[in-house]
Amino acid sequence: MDHRKIFDRLWKLYTDQNPAAQRIYDLFTKERETIVNDHVAFRTFDHPSTGIDVISGIFEASGYTFKGEYHFREKKLFARHFEHTSDALAPRVFISQLLVSEFSPFLQETVLKWTNAIPKGILKSPELIFSGNPAGIPSYRIFEQLRTESEYAAWLYVNGFCANHFTVSVNHLKKYGTLQKVNDFLKTNGFLMNDAGGEIQGSPAELLEQSSTRADIIRTGFREGIFEVPGCYYEFAKRYPDKDGHLYSGFIAKSADKIFQSTDFYKK
Repeated sequence: MDHRKIFDRLWKLYTDQNPAAQRIYDLFTKERETIVNDHVAFRTFDHPSTGIDVISGIFEASGYTFKGEYHFREKKLFARHFEHTSDALAPRVFISQLLVSEFSPFLQETVLKWTNAIPKGILKSPELIFSGNPAGIPSYRIFEQLRTESEYAAWLYVNGFCANHFTVSVNHLKKYGTLQKVNDFLKTNGFLMNDAGGEIQGSPAELLEQSSTRADIIRTGFREGIFEVPGCYYEFAKRYPDKDGHLYSGFIAKSADKIFQSTDFYKK
């Protein structure tokens, strides 16, 4: 599948579930800004059927190649990022996975049951990244218990496979060409920003600055009824040139660590 078609389809699913992202996109386009995606991110468990190597398959088949890897020891996560080999404007792909064996027997058993409940036809298909939660209706009790160990695990248990976030390239914005201007514009329009560790992560000296909204709170069906839980969020990234004049293309683990908290549970 052509990579542009992949992202068009992911964007449709992402904005259908998280309409705030579409509202933000529309706000910038009304300001005559051109939106270019810096990167698109995915979450998964490190099970052999669902790990990074599986999720990355559809992208590698459409022209992407591995570029870097990252460790998040506190959150017990591992990630890799991929870039398109010929399309300079194609978004980077960032895929993280939870290191399940480092958690409690309860979490490990929950992930195993969840993964085993996914139809084999979906697991072995490129449709996996578009499938949402193919394991069936989640339990709110289990969601709450997972949260005591890992907000990431709880989020993935409910939301499943989707674009966890799209990211606006601030480098391509004109009127709002700094993270501070972006954040102020969004807050003026009523959006909540993720302020874990500060609203802006990274610095020009580190060659990458990032900020993000708090995840949409969405009404979700559970076995016990309808509850409001975090969905996806929108991120913004500004990259700076290195000493050779090349725009930095990787990620900073300590910054991404805080960005992950954009999907932590909160009440509106």
